[in-house]
Amino acid sequence: MCGIVGVTGRDAAETILVEGLKRLEYRGYDSAGIALLTEGRVARVRAAGKVAALEAAMPTGVTGRLGIAHTRWATHGSPTEANAHPHQAGRVSLVHNGIIENYKDLRAELAAKGRVFTSETDTETVAHLLDDALEGGADPVAAFLSVLGRLEGAFALAAMIKGEADLVLGARRGAPLIAAMGEGGGYLASDIMAITGEAQSVIYLEEGDAAIVRSTGIDVFDSSGAAVKRPFVPAARSAVLAEKGNYRHFMQKEIFEQPEVVGRTLTAYLDAVTGAVRPMDGIDFSAATRLLIVGCGTASYAGQVAEYWFEGLAGLPAQVDIASEFRYRDPAFMPGDMAIFISQSGETADTLEAMRLCKSAGVTTIALVNTPHSTMAREADLVAPTLAGPEIGVASTKAFTCQLTALASLAVMAASQRGRVDEARQSRLVEELLHLPGQMAQALKIEGQIDSMAADLAHASIVLYLGRHAFFPLALEGALKLKEISYIHAEGYAAGELKHGPIALIEEGVSVIVIAPHDELFVKTRSSIQEVKARGAQVIAITDEAGAEALHDEVEDMLLQPSAGQLAAPILSAVAVQLLAYYVAVHKGTDVDQPRNLAKSVTVE
Repeated sequence: MCGIVGVTGRDAAETILVEGLKRLEYRGYDSAGIALLTEGRVARVRAAGKVAALEAAMPTGVTGRLGIAHTRWATHGSPTEANAHPHQAGRVSLVHNGIIENYKDLRAELAAKGRVFTSETDTETVAHLLDDALEGGADPVAAFLSVLGRLEGAFALAAMIKGEADLVLGARRGAPLIAAMGEGGGYLASDIMAITGEAQSVIYLEEGDAAIVRSTGIDVFDSSGAAVKRPFVPAARSAVLAEKGNYRHFMQKEIFEQPEVVGRTLTAYLDAVTGAVRPMDGIDFSAATRLLIVGCGTASYAGQVAEYWFEGLAGLPAQVDIASEFRYRDPAFMPGDMAIFISQSGETADTLEAMRLCKSAGVTTIALVNTPHSTMAREADLVAPTLAGPEIGVASTKAFTCQLTALASLAVMAASQRGRVDEARQSRLVEELLHLPGQMAQALKIEGQIDSMAADLAHASIVLYLGRHAFFPLALEGALKLKEISYIHAEGYAAGELKHGPIALIEEGVSVIVIAPHDELFVKTRSSIQEVKARGAQVIAITDEAGAEALHDEVEDMLLQPSAGQLAAPILSAVAVQLLAYYVAVHKGTDVDQPRNLAKSVTVE
């Protein structure tokens, strides 16, 4: 959740840019920078650390009417001034959130043309690509659109070009970006909070859009490069409304933030340059004999998914417990035990007490938390962060997928440390995970289809979710989400358990949602679909293209997700079950963000 701010046509643009960065500081970052067009030249200032360090580094008396600014969370390359944004190449200054998946190929192509790189980042590659297109004779807009067509991944971009005194270029794919107009000026920002009070009307750019921002207006092009009209809406004046943006609920907004925050979490664990998991001080699974994983609710389901990864990939025996049960069953500890405790808030009472119990027994404790200064983070031996940012909706969405992302990365780390994967296999697994943000952006495109089918599902009195292997915990999570916000009775089951009782619930018209990727267990999952269909169930399959082809005449509806490997696929499946629960709740008219009887953080027993 790095921050982007751009402005054109306003006196003292530097003041607006720095103030915008300050408003985005809550999102977390490790460096900041600004590029300002002043007296025909571009002044660039960057600093590692906080925005205050950037302010201190800015020369006095430098002012302008056009500029871009950025707060960076290190992804490709360490958090140094050289890697901080904006990056420059020729006439181009550019800032970027997200991951450019094919940057290595593009960088090699540009290097072969004699272009010299001064950073380790994927962002600098985009700046060179745009400058190369300009040198080839393309006008700025055509050059920018041509560059976008060559990029793979999930990203938001803002760029300015020396010699263009009233032009800021922006684009989004899988990461948020808005364009706006205010009194005499045009704006780009990754979050409306950055320009609240400055902007008067806002365009919430759609997936794949590019925005050409001038002080006189905004032109928008869609992903095909065609000019389109996007509606302006009045800019919110209250901080709460501004934070929600154009989304109906915080839960919806947080579902759509997942490509960005999952990408950010990935880069805390994975080094895209070397294709390896980053070493983390103190975390060493090589001598562990057993891994205990403890959490409550959604966090425990994240742990159950990770159990398959740690055992199957790293050969590390894993045991998942619900925190409230773990505390009171007198657990037996063994030499070499390690324990991971999962909590969004880091304050969950049962999980915290379970962690304290393990610490008292001499077990190495790892807190996997979204809140770095929480009690669990302070008391654990080691901390593994999730970088979801603030989550307002009570029903966890982006925190869950960031937990899965962190756990998948730790599983690859464990596999490497325990000698279960060589460097080549580790690199392939890292690459698989780094594709997640782009794939999640693709997975979110089924929103409209889910909205349509949810209208019927909202009338159901019972819904069953089925899955196998790592998708069984996803079935549990899907059922929990539906219960939490729509109040429909829902249950998740391992598909192989159907004949051991749950199939008695199946009768004409019962809705069954099956998570059925075309993996090595697909044939067995398909058999479960046929069993419930034979008894009158209405089946919705969450599957990939190969699964859809096999199931085309066997289910009532299908929700397509991108094909993915063993680590990425369960995380992608979360998108569909979250959207399904969300839209069912919307059609039922329940309080989506604050469902009855529930609290965001359970800090008492």
